[in-house]
Amino acid sequence: VYSPVKADLAGNIKKIRAVYDSDPAKFKTLQDILQVEKEMHGSAWPKTGATLALMWLKRGLKFMLVLLQSISDGERDEEHPNLIRVNALKAYEVALKKYHGWMLQKLFMGSVYALPYKSDLLKALEKGKEVKEEESIEKIHQFVSRVTPILDAIYEMYAEMNAELSYKPHRCGRGAAPGCRPAVIPLRISSS
Repeated sequence: VYSPVKADLAGNIKKIRAVYDSDPAKFKTLQDILQVEKEMHGSAWPKTGATLALMWLKRGLKFMLVLLQSISDGERDEEHPNLIRVNALKAYEVALKKYHGWMLQKLFMGSVYALPYKSDLLKALEKGKEVKEEESIEKIHQFVSRVTPILDAIYEMYAEMNAELSYKPHRCGRGAAPGCRPAVIPLRISSS
C-alpha cells in the first residue's frame, strides 16, 4: 500500500522471525526474545537484534493504525476528499516524526504526494474487489479495534523493560546505533 512503510515492516518481521526460528522453545513470546537479548547483549541492548527490529515494527504498525483510524474516523481534506495526505501526516506526526531527523522528515513530506487515492487504498485493502466505501470503513474500524490492544501491550512491554529508544538512528552521537559514523566535512581555512 505504501511501499517504504511496507518494506520496513516486512524487514523487521523477517529479523524477529529469524530469532524465533532459531529456537522456538526458548522464544515462545516476544517478551522472551527481549529478555534473552537483554541478557545476551548487555550494554548494547536494546540497540540491537530483534529488540530493535520489534521497536521499529511497532512504530511502523502504529503509523498504519493511526492512518487507518484517521480514515475510519472520516478525517479528510475537504477540498480533496479522495486524498489521504491529511491522514498520513497525522499518522506520521503521532508515530514516527519524533524519531526522524530533518532530512527524513522532509523526505516524508515529499512522499505524501505519491500516496494512493483513498478509493485506491480501500480497493487494495479489499484485494481489488469493488466494495462500498462504508463496508471498507467498517472493516477498517474492526481491524483497528482488534489490533490496537495488541500494539498497546507491546508498547507497555517496552516501557516496563526500559527498552524504548528515542534516538534518531541516522545520526551519530550519544544514543546512536552501534557502528554509526558521523559524516566528516573537511574544513578549508583560507589564509587571505
